[in-house]
Amino acid sequence: MINNKSVYAIIPARGGSKGIPKKNLIDFDGSPLIAHSILYAQNSNFVDHVIVSTDCIDIEKVAKEFDSKVIKRPDNISKDDSSTELAIEHAITLEQVGSDAIIVLLQPTSPIRPKEGLDRMLKNFIDKECDSMISISPCHPLNWKLDSNELICQYDYNNRPMRQEFKIDDYLYDENGSIYIFTQKLFMEKKNRLGGKIGYEIFPEEFSRQVDTYLDLEVLKATANYINMKGQDE
Repeated sequence: MINNKSVYAIIPARGGSKGIPKKNLIDFDGSPLIAHSILYAQNSNFVDHVIVSTDCIDIEKVAKEFDSKVIKRPDNISKDDSSTELAIEHAITLEQVGSDAIIVLLQPTSPIRPKEGLDRMLKNFIDKECDSMISISPCHPLNWKLDSNELICQYDYNNRPMRQEFKIDDYLYDENGSIYIFTQKLFMEKKNRLGGKIGYEIFPEEFSRQVDTYLDLEVLKATANYINMKGQDE
């Protein structure tokens, strides 16, 4: 609990996956991909309940092996076009989560997260009186966009800055999908993980990527190795 509020960590994990078959069960750094999110939630000082929502028996078995509660997700909200919000609503309703509770959404496609990052976010969530919160990561500031096939520059290319000259206000930030926090009350009103007063936590670049393709998987494995080596050197 935090500030006398129960904290529920929900991990949505369908069995179907287009980019990588059985993605949530694939080995990552010695454990199934989904196990990393379960363990991350369990290592929090504030999370009271860790819940995996799945339609897959194999994922259910792994989740239980790692001491997570499992909610069996109905087929009608487990399709390729089913939103994560449907799984969240199903879990909240089935568990009869109270209106004063805090929900943490951990997507299993983000197996690498900063140590103690979740607890830091939960403290800021309470201290700043947020309704929802996201983790973000910086993107390279030299960006362009297409508007009706017209190329539009997002920086002053006549005064191109060098990388060492970038200021914090020059960066764009990616919603990295790693951690979302929101109140039960906000979600049941909006049916959305974001809304109201939205807070944020900036994660370094190494925590910005999600596993959607085999390339992502290999990059993240290399990143995990880099982080492990870095930790041993410190």
